[in-house]
Amino acid sequence: MEQEPAKRILLGVTGGIAAYKAAELLRLLMKQGMEVQVAMTEAACRFITPTTMQGLSGKPVLTSQWDTGMADGMAHISPSRAADAIVIAPATADFIAKLAHGLANDLLSSLCLARNCPLLVAPAMNREMWQSAATQRNIAQLLADGVQVLGPDCGMQACGEEGMGRMLEAGRLAQDIAAFFQPKLFSGKKILITAGPTYEAIDAVRGITNRSSGKMGYAIAQAALEQGAEVVLVSGPTALAKPRGAQGVDVVSAAQMFEAVQQHVGDCDIFIGVAAVADYRVAQPSEQKIKKSAAALTLELVPNPDILAHVAGLPDPPFCVGFAAESEDLAKHAEQKRCVKNLPLLVGNLAQQAIGSDENELVLFDDSGSHVLPRADKLTLARLLMQHIAQRYEGAYK
Repeated sequence: MEQEPAKRILLGVTGGIAAYKAAELLRLLMKQGMEVQVAMTEAACRFITPTTMQGLSGKPVLTSQWDTGMADGMAHISPSRAADAIVIAPATADFIAKLAHGLANDLLSSLCLARNCPLLVAPAMNREMWQSAATQRNIAQLLADGVQVLGPDCGMQACGEEGMGRMLEAGRLAQDIAAFFQPKLFSGKKILITAGPTYEAIDAVRGITNRSSGKMGYAIAQAALEQGAEVVLVSGPTALAKPRGAQGVDVVSAAQMFEAVQQHVGDCDIFIGVAAVADYRVAQPSEQKIKKSAAALTLELVPNPDILAHVAGLPDPPFCVGFAAESEDLAKHAEQKRCVKNLPLLVGNLAQQAIGSDENELVLFDDSGSHVLPRADKLTLARLLMQHIAQRYEGAYK
């Protein structure tokens, strides 16, 4: 499965104290494989130097519309023609006013007015400036013009005041920019996802669990949201923050996860069972801590409900995607599991390569054979997986 060509970003930096965050944003965008050209206003150059941004981007920074280095002499137009999107971060109150009223009295505002690509702005200003009637009118105008407004956030500001107006942190902005480019393949679709481990109590303090971190399931939830889906994420105990926009349902045991899935599966279009659900639970867990002794301890284990098999076996099941983490013979065991549970798609991986890691390699098994997603970070894999699911789902429900 081929990845799309790298997105080209024109990163515009305006004159606010949050300009220092633009350097980290630039680094993160490039880490995601995007090509970034930086343009700065004169005021921005007083907060962070073009030398810094050039060192990070590897490209000369655009600062003047009178730049004679461009062959066509069109410094106020040409850079936007090479961009898939223009991102203004930070976007000051002054620059937002320029955009709202169509002013073009410097290089960056001219590039924005002459663009033929999407424009995204990340506001950054004092809380009173943000709340002012003028700024709110200008933001409303940008939204009406189809401009994407990212943020702002609420918190402590450089002036010492606290409130709305902080620019979003670089990590959040990089994620939002990447999400903007994702194809909206699941608009109007509801996807139910299970993630993380389950915990089966032995006594008041001990339990049976596994090493699943939940990272793959949470990445799939993030990718599904980016591609337009309504997402319900049923999660066992993890240390991860729920993806913004997902409806989170926290559970502990396999029985609780089964109950939550039963509550939400009725109106979902796609079910993705990523969770590492315990196959067995203790038949009679102790309400009190079992005291240590020299004698052997025997626990009776009984099977937990098979959540994936239950969902796939419903009279009118959603499109079901299963996961198989194997320690050996991945292809054999994964395909066997897919056939036994009658799944249109099963995702396999070797547990020793995946558990706790930020990267993975996946093999997708469906009626047409197996498809390898080469090793990459889990969010990249999740985005590619969701694209494959969209193809299989569309083919199944034509």
